[in-house]
Amino acid sequence: MSRDNIIGLILIFVILIGFSILNAPSEEEKHEARRIQDSIHAARQDEQQRIREAEAANGMQTDTTQQPVAETPDARNDSLHQAALRDRMGYFAGAAMGEQEQFTIETNKLKLTFSNKGGFLEIVELPEFNRWDKEPLRLLYGDNNKFNLQFYSANRLISTSELFFTPYFGDAHVQDGNVVLGENETFDFSMRLYPDNHTPENPKYLELLYTIKGDDYMLDFRINTVGMTDVIASNSSLLNLDWQMDLHRQEKSRKHEMNTTTVYYKYFNDDVEKLRETRDLTENLRTSVRWVSFKQQFFSSVLIAGNQFSSAVVTTQSYDENDHDLLKHTTASIDIPYSARENNSIPLHLYFGPNHFTTLKAYDLMLEQQIPLGWAIFGWINRYIVIPVFNYLDSFNLSYGIIILILTLMLKTVLFPIAYKTYLSSARMRVLKPDIESINEKFPKKEDAMKKQQAVMALYKKAGVNPMAGCVPMLLQFPILIAMFRFFPASFELRQEAFLWADDLSSYDSIIDLPFTVPFGYGDHVSLFTLLMAVSTVIYTRMNSQMMSTGTQMPGMKTMLYIMPVMLLFIFNSFASGLSYYYFLANVITFAQMFAFRYMIDEDKIRVRIEENKKKPVKKSSWQKRLEDMAKQQQQQKKKRK
Repeated sequence: MSRDNIIGLILIFVILIGFSILNAPSEEEKHEARRIQDSIHAARQDEQQRIREAEAANGMQTDTTQQPVAETPDARNDSLHQAALRDRMGYFAGAAMGEQEQFTIETNKLKLTFSNKGGFLEIVELPEFNRWDKEPLRLLYGDNNKFNLQFYSANRLISTSELFFTPYFGDAHVQDGNVVLGENETFDFSMRLYPDNHTPENPKYLELLYTIKGDDYMLDFRINTVGMTDVIASNSSLLNLDWQMDLHRQEKSRKHEMNTTTVYYKYFNDDVEKLRETRDLTENLRTSVRWVSFKQQFFSSVLIAGNQFSSAVVTTQSYDENDHDLLKHTTASIDIPYSARENNSIPLHLYFGPNHFTTLKAYDLMLEQQIPLGWAIFGWINRYIVIPVFNYLDSFNLSYGIIILILTLMLKTVLFPIAYKTYLSSARMRVLKPDIESINEKFPKKEDAMKKQQAVMALYKKAGVNPMAGCVPMLLQFPILIAMFRFFPASFELRQEAFLWADDLSSYDSIIDLPFTVPFGYGDHVSLFTLLMAVSTVIYTRMNSQMMSTGTQMPGMKTMLYIMPVMLLFIFNSFASGLSYYYFLANVITFAQMFAFRYMIDEDKIRVRIEENKKKPVKKSSWQKRLEDMAKQQQQQKKKRK
């Protein structure tokens, strides 16, 4: 690696750190986010006030807080309470009373617990996986989670989350149930909400129908209405779905998981977008939406439209770092198209599962774009080269540490010609070192800088040496360097996979847990893989300076070169240990390549060839002519001033 390459890399790291500092939310931005949340809350209160006024105008007494009657069982025999309940809930006064029950359906992929109150999922557990602390991994915990369908009925705003549904396993009505599905089995489970005017002869109900497959993370989900034309307001063209979730910590590094947790969404005929991870934001999606996802580092909960959602408002709100088990509270207020006819069936899908590239890509919904593999060329390298090769190696059931070693060897083999050309270019520059020093001595004054540059370029041209030849190969390697930087922290395969002293290659390894926190992002632990990477980088820097120096190094440049490994030590200490391990391996292989190049490239032969080139007549290039013209113009201007 030449001096210019190293300067470029250092500048890139400095820019990245500066960018993260500059883009940290200011106190004013935090205040603005709180103001937006308060405005939304105030708007909702205004809407509730308008509903109360409308109902009061019709002579109805209402309570929009809609506290469930089940919480006041002693009032069930109170006739005054019954009258107030009917005024408030209209056709659904009967459904507001009941006792909460749970029903469980288990598959190889999911353990789903439904509640008859609200008719939706209370708990979602993934039996194949565990949290970082070895506890069962749950995406949905029941607390502070809501799946609330809202619509108007008899001038009343009905919220299904406060009503009791009747469960059905297939066509059989059951009081309690626990179903276990085989791998190839499919099962229908439904929750039905009956209005008071339902009769067997004239059935009326709203149904949440779930089709569960024994070997899939995806559930087919339908919102059906039967005979509800006189129950749901006839002028309704939309049903509002209020979906809220607390996202719980699943991984070892809460900080890194926070930085990868947010809301993703896909417009109906457009790309996948997201809310920024490092800020609390609210986004109004005014056009049609295909899906909304509450995405964590390695797992996602996704609601997918069979057709499209009319619009949505999505928000994220971070929990304080003292809430060790909670990351963010996410919400999506979604408008679903509805047609006021006798029977309706609105197709939806629910995904609760891992952010595994191949798994998500198989659904052909662009869900895999939630995985941060990098933009443009970096993402293409990961999607079309790194991931297929990684999956192929994974098919041999090797240790993931061995797979990373093989992958590194393969990448270094592919990049070998580029590395060879870089070293060859530096060797040619070293051969020209005495000539360049002579030119520097000939033009020592600052005002002769243009003449010196012109003489150096003439030397390069005459010797047949391209000074940019070493930069271009380095630029070709850079996309792969960045692609791997994005691949390892996002690779689901590495999650909780141990290698040597690292217990999780997707998170940091720790050989010493410190009783205090080191500032500047280092953390409260010592990562051995990061230490090895930093030390090997220092050795590489020293070898590179000795073997590839051209004698034109700027004063203080050596100090700058050794600052970079220290920066890496702080940056990578809390990163995925698989990434530090990869960079360490890459450095070790580079050492071997540099020693090989030393014996492969004969600098004496290069010197003879350059001397032969000097003897040949050289035609001036148009660029060199322009340099000479510029030098002449500067000289003429100086003479005029004198």
